[in-house]
Amino acid sequence: MSKTDGLWQRYKQRNDAQAREQLILEYAHMTKFVVDRMPIRTSAVVSYDDLLGHAIVGLIDAVEKFDPSRDIKFETYANTRIRGAILDALKSLDWIPRSVRATERKLRGVIANLEAEHGRPASDEEIAGAMGVTIDEMNNIMSDVGQTAVLSLEELLLYGEETADDDPTASDSGNPVIAIEAEERKKVLGKAVGELPEKEKLVVSLYYNDSLTLKEIAKVLGVTESRACQLHSKAVVRLHGKLARHQELLLAA
Repeated sequence: MSKTDGLWQRYKQRNDAQAREQLILEYAHMTKFVVDRMPIRTSAVVSYDDLLGHAIVGLIDAVEKFDPSRDIKFETYANTRIRGAILDALKSLDWIPRSVRATERKLRGVIANLEAEHGRPASDEEIAGAMGVTIDEMNNIMSDVGQTAVLSLEELLLYGEETADDDPTASDSGNPVIAIEAEERKKVLGKAVGELPEKEKLVVSLYYNDSLTLKEIAKVLGVTESRACQLHSKAVVRLHGKLARHQELLLAA
């Protein structure tokens, strides 16, 4: 039996408060790891310490709700809870301007429609043309919507299209329908990632599979951090568009 196995046993079976505190300390490193890999620019509205605070709330929630008897690693469960706590806090702050959210939704719809029409990834020229802007302006738009695009995709993956706004805890309700829908979204996402242009696919792999920051990805690709952010944003907007379109088709069926 490992050290953490013993702690889980003491906490869950005997409600040992000391074991609870030790578990929180044992996994505290996860909070910084998650925050450092969420593409959120700190500001006067939300500081790095604020993000860490929300992450700690998510970790504590994970420790309290985790069931060691289930066939899932605590790190996997906690990662979701920590990210969810940060997303919920950011949503309550409403710190991203409505105009940026609206632009991201428009861009997502444009890309989804182009790709549904042509049956392939839309080119930069096609996206810019449909948006009525130049390539340079489109790249600036990609940089501007990067954070809201990533956060909206995270919400969709964590909660689904409907529960993202209505019930942030729905993913933990134990409802088998919600669990099935979450698995289906993951399958659709996996297929969508495979259809991304090669450079965007690489960025997604490095970011989500290898847990590299965008700064680290820029070094790997030999591009500026700004360009890495644009590629990441474009990939995320494409993926969210495909997931949203899949959701619409299900609701229309």
